[in-house]
Amino acid sequence: MSVSIKNSVRATFRAKLSRLSPRLFLQIGCILGAFAVVIYLQIPQLATIKHQRKSMDKAALQREEAKAKVRLSIAKKMPTFGYNNLVANWYFLDFIQYFGDTEVRRKAGYASAMEYFDAILANDPRFLYGYFYLSSTGSIYAGAPERSVEIMNRGLKSLSPKVPERGYYIWRLKAVDELLFLGDVPAARNSMQNAANWASQNADPEAQNVAQLSQNTANYLARNPNSKQAQFDAWNMVLNAAVDDFVAQRAIAGIRSTGGKVTISPTGELKVEPPAKD
Repeated sequence: MSVSIKNSVRATFRAKLSRLSPRLFLQIGCILGAFAVVIYLQIPQLATIKHQRKSMDKAALQREEAKAKVRLSIAKKMPTFGYNNLVANWYFLDFIQYFGDTEVRRKAGYASAMEYFDAILANDPRFLYGYFYLSSTGSIYAGAPERSVEIMNRGLKSLSPKVPERGYYIWRLKAVDELLFLGDVPAARNSMQNAANWASQNADPEAQNVAQLSQNTANYLARNPNSKQAQFDAWNMVLNAAVDDFVAQRAIAGIRSTGGKVTISPTGELKVEPPAKD
């Protein structure tokens, strides 16, 4: 991927990050403060462990990954004493560290990723940003779109058209997984229709725009289950929600496979053009 595309993706990522709830940052700050001293005291040991992990062979790392998966499964059953949101944020911070260790992930894979999101979103189903990571990680990295959809379905049962704010995006993310990675067109169409219904119940311009886009995609799929326009819309959403350069590159390839175009404007921004109408 070119430097210009990377910079554009990162600018979009920073813009999305700036819109996160102040409550989340406050909670994360509390967690970081609570653990700062412990982490400081453990830095030498952590550095040694990290070096040892990177020097382990693939089989050993995969065994460690399996153990981590079991630990997460057990941890999900532990009591939270009413601090569900803080626990969810702690799991998310732990996941970011897990996800960011690309050298280890390249050898060991992402088998524990879905256990993280199971724990994160079970404790805080309103954590909107977690669903963006869930969709990309589950479908593209972990190769488990069916598990991603399962976790989203569970979370959606605790949500409503206005809670959390912009929660209609979760239906769109689910539709993307169903359409592009599971090939379940009826389910994708239903999810897009629900996204349109939820978004239409919010009066702000962003919600109204999402309502129209989602309705259009649902209509495309109703008329033509193999609609290139619907696939383009889905890949374009993957690009807009990309959590890193690898996902963005995969999305750009997907857009181009539909006949769409991705170019870089003179200002360094991505310019995306749809394919010819079906």
